Amino acid sequence: MTTPAIITVAITGAVPSKADNPAVPVLPAEQIDSTIAAFRAGASLVHVHVRDDAGQSSSDPARFAEVQAGIRRLCPGMIVQFSTGGRGRAQDERAKPLALKPDMASLATGSVNFATQIYENHPDLVVAMAEAMRDLGIKPEIEVFDLAMLYTTRTLLDRGVVVPPPHVQFVLGIPNALPARRRLLEFAVAELADLMPGATWTAAGIGRHQLAVARWALEMGGHVRTGLEDNLRYDRSRLAISNAELVEQVAALCPEHGRHPASPAEARAILGLPAAA
Repeated sequence: MTTPAIITVAITGAVPSKADNPAVPVLPAEQIDSTIAAFRAGASLVHVHVRDDAGQSSSDPARFAEVQAGIRRLCPGMIVQFSTGGRGRAQDERAKPLALKPDMASLATGSVNFATQIYENHPDLVVAMAEAMRDLGIKPEIEVFDLAMLYTTRTLLDRGVVVPPPHVQFVLGIPNALPARRRLLEFAVAELADLMPGATWTAAGIGRHQLAVARWALEMGGHVRTGLEDNLRYDRSRLAISNAELVEQVAALCPEHGRHPASPAEARAILGLPAAA
């Protein structure tokens, strides 16, 4: 018997372009096709950004609706998670796609410095988006880029803004944010268990840290995120590596740690989500 591990695939992101890597899916049809391949490779959750016609990060509900409809039709049961991230999007636009009621949406509970910009999440904006998710029945994935965001989440739980049990993602390896250090992940996971018993967690390693962080998460009983959003140049000799190939690499690691890629039904049960229609 092995334990299921949810593999999240972050298919596009706000930054990589086809000029950076021709495998990055940008148009809705490309995103749907890339998600289908990743789903078949073992991903049970997809993290969705959309782009406008110029290839820039967008909050256009029509684009989100098209991608969500295609995934739900062609990837039965797969969990759809929308990004509410702020890179390239105005603060007052980031919650607009939530009206489409995806299964989940990302929620960073604080601000953090990145290498060349401030990822700004004003406290009022955080509460407003969390309340919208709660009222629409959308489960937030708490994005932890700094440990302060973990303690802020406990406060949101105490205020009833986030419904327990939470699901947390630790993002490791972004310059100026949390480094990719196993001892740090071990500490963060221990703090999560102490602060929020019953919480589930995922770890995402950025760039060259992706596989190392995946191994740590699998060994420690957590879940894993991979995909071109987090790893534009996973293999500098093969920039056309696909989302499906990245999922396959994580899926291949699972047996080494007594794990198997979670089915959509298993992933929904782990996260406390309703069964797919």
